[in-house]
Amino acid sequence: MSLTFEAKRNLWRSMLRIRRVQERIESEYLKDEMKTPVHLYIGQEAIATGVCAALRADDAINSNHRSHGHYLAKGGDLKAMMAELFCRSTGCSKGYGGSMHLVDVAHGNMGTSAIVGGGIPIGTGQGLAFQMQKLDRVSVVFFGDGAADEGTFYESLNFALLKKLPVVYVMENNGWAVCSPTNTRHCGDNVFHKGATDRLFSAKIDGNDPELVLETAQKAVERARRGEGPSFIECVTYRILGHAGCVSQDPKGYRDLAEIEAWRMRCPVCAYQAKLLAECALDAQALAEAETEISAEIDAAFAFARQSPLPTAADLHHNLFCE
Repeated sequence: MSLTFEAKRNLWRSMLRIRRVQERIESEYLKDEMKTPVHLYIGQEAIATGVCAALRADDAINSNHRSHGHYLAKGGDLKAMMAELFCRSTGCSKGYGGSMHLVDVAHGNMGTSAIVGGGIPIGTGQGLAFQMQKLDRVSVVFFGDGAADEGTFYESLNFALLKKLPVVYVMENNGWAVCSPTNTRHCGDNVFHKGATDRLFSAKIDGNDPELVLETAQKAVERARRGEGPSFIECVTYRILGHAGCVSQDPKGYRDLAEIEAWRMRCPVCAYQAKLLAECALDAQALAEAETEISAEIDAAFAFARQSPLPTAADLHHNLFCE
């Protein structure tokens, strides 16, 4: 796949922005102003960036508890996201959902679920709705390797195959389901699921390579638009930080420090930045300008969140649905 320098810079900037947002959240988290658990996306930025770059504005994504990267890569409003982490009424879920329940329908982010595997049938249903309404739209579902253990994944994928739904299932295999390594939950290298090639496009790829992720996602998305059914993409990556919270809250001993360091050396943001510098797609001035712009945007988002009002008691009666 041949990308212009501008397209490559856009991929890099998206990854850098996600990384800097995550780092700021991590550095501020112990102040206890964010009254919500956080699950950070550091180390996995290339996946959300590459997949969302293959989508149109009206395509939909559905995500999980580790959703900051997906939300931002799809165009979600950073100020609204930070206000949600601070549980303020200006948050993207009006302060009701917190970090694990982000939504920005205007940008195709149809919501995230804290239930492991919970977003998979929802994203599948979105694909069914697009098909029934004869809309040229694609539904993408992001989930982790832990969610691949859930029966709802197989039920949803089977249904998508039967109906040839325009759904792309993106599994982010970061090696750990909380504190359980993948090899204790699957026999051999068996997380990668293959189907009949005429029914399911599937691929297992390096999830730290944004260009490869984009190229693979484009194939899956184009296939879905042609009415050829769902795809399954396993993106192999690693979460540099712990399952939840900031680095100081990660339980000690369940991961080998050498393993963490080895993956840290494969940082997707640093590796892609070095690649673009070598290709002359980036220079020192562009790096400095991007860092300055992103830092200012993050400062503004945190200030907005802190200055926003908390929900009131009267708000409890809003946004309710009953039969």
